[in-house]
Amino acid sequence: MLPASFYRHQCRLVALGLLCGWLCACSGSGVGLDSNGQPLSGSSSGGTVPLAATFEAIQANVFTPICSVCHIGATAPQGLMLDAAHSYNLLVGVPSTEVPSILRVKPGDPTNSYIIQKLEGHAAVGGQMPLGETPLPATTIAFIAQWITDGAAAGTSATAVAMATTFRVASVAPENDDVVAVAPAQIVIGFTRELDATRADAAAVRLERIDGAGETASITAVAIEPSVPAANPRALLLTPRAPLAAGQYRIVLSGQPGAVLSASDGELMTDAPTHANGDRIIGRFTVAATP
Repeated sequence: MLPASFYRHQCRLVALGLLCGWLCACSGSGVGLDSNGQPLSGSSSGGTVPLAATFEAIQANVFTPICSVCHIGATAPQGLMLDAAHSYNLLVGVPSTEVPSILRVKPGDPTNSYIIQKLEGHAAVGGQMPLGETPLPATTIAFIAQWITDGAAAGTSATAVAMATTFRVASVAPENDDVVAVAPAQIVIGFTRELDATRADAAAVRLERIDGAGETASITAVAIEPSVPAANPRALLLTPRAPLAAGQYRIVLSGQPGAVLSASDGELMTDAPTHANGDRIIGRFTVAATP
């Protein structure tokens, strides 16, 4: 007879598979999962951090090895990339694309976090997740809910890395050179250090539309609302005031005196600017034409 610990381990793996079945089912593609929401042959959890109600544990055991199979890059459902470089900044303090008045993760409030509403089956839009599958056990949902209740922290290792690194851009979503089928509701820029939110305004960061190519290209500023989520001061959200039309865009950080982003301790970026005037183009992406 196999020991009880073996069966507990198997139950844990089933719960993890179901959780990622929800995350990937929103795409309707099921890429990376079989019909039961389990990873396809060749995939495994690979987690080295014990499963717990912490972001590090959820990332190591769920998001990175299993869910980022489909939730990655330009085709990520709802733009929700769950690889280690993007997941936290795209979840915590970020409005849901389906119900923008509700945050995907609202620290301290799992009841009003969209991820929990979808798992429990009472969200205002769509069906219960995992879509078309058996609902997640309450114990599995509790891992996510407890992490949110505890404040949805990024984790001690992420904090240590931030303290040890210079102030620079860590991630951009959409990623550079992405071609996205649907215009993003928000553009999210992640930084290695906490931002000085008082400097995060439309003078410090720009979204520009590019029409044409080369020296004859026409550059037009796009109206945006920059904001720094209180729950995640290392992220900068750019919300277009109107849906982005099909075309090419670029994200620019100003290098002009008095209009430069800085870390909360006043540190400025030290990487070389991409323009002679000191501006930095940190990403370009294309919104595909509607079929």
